[in-house]
Amino acid sequence: MEYQVAADALNGRVILVTGAGDGIGRQAALSYAQHGATVILLGRTVKKLESVYDEIEAAGGAQPAIIPLDMLGATRQHYIDMVDTIEQQFGRLDGVLHNAGLLGVLSPFDQIEEKAFDEVMQVNVKATFLMTQAVMPLVQKSEDGRIVFTSSTVGHAGRAFWGAYAMSKFATEGMMQVLADELSNTSVKVNAINPGGTRTRMRASAFPGEDAKTLKTPEDIMPLYVYLMAPEGAEVNGQCIDAQPKR
Repeated sequence: MEYQVAADALNGRVILVTGAGDGIGRQAALSYAQHGATVILLGRTVKKLESVYDEIEAAGGAQPAIIPLDMLGATRQHYIDMVDTIEQQFGRLDGVLHNAGLLGVLSPFDQIEEKAFDEVMQVNVKATFLMTQAVMPLVQKSEDGRIVFTSSTVGHAGRAFWGAYAMSKFATEGMMQVLADELSNTSVKVNAINPGGTRTRMRASAFPGEDAKTLKTPEDIMPLYVYLMAPEGAEVNGQCIDAQPKR
């Protein structure tokens, strides 16, 4: 399917992107800004966020905002305070892209360490859950609110050695479906994207022997990311869409 939107499809919209300093999150922030959105960049490495901020400004995009936050240690109160800040600064929040995630360690099931399991679940599931709870009142005020989660091929069908990461993505899809069903009669649309194998650092750490040149870049898969935030995607709800469908 071709995901085409107007060049100014996101004009006037305020969109929060987690994990915005790198990889897919970075490109999503740039692409949202290119289509007119004011982007809030959330991540744990300020230097990376500042680099994306500068790139958006240099391209003539709306002035973004930076929220430095490590989702591994953040509490419910951090997210509540974050939303208060967003409301004070922008008065609105139209979309959230939950992109930040931890891969953890790929290992046999019986060798998954509890600490590694807890960290993956904390970032990929619990922090995403707490943040979603916090942003919901503000997103629900939007005339056309969007919440987009990030899944994985191993969130559709479990795969040997993918351990906590696969489990966390099954949980993410479940969270998306529950929320989409609850909000099905509202102005908020809730979906998930499975980016597929993409040229990122996370992918390289999972597949160290792979030739990255054979993979699509984050920019290649952006049409779907923009579509699900744009007016053109208003009819889609409760779906997990593969950004790279099997031919």
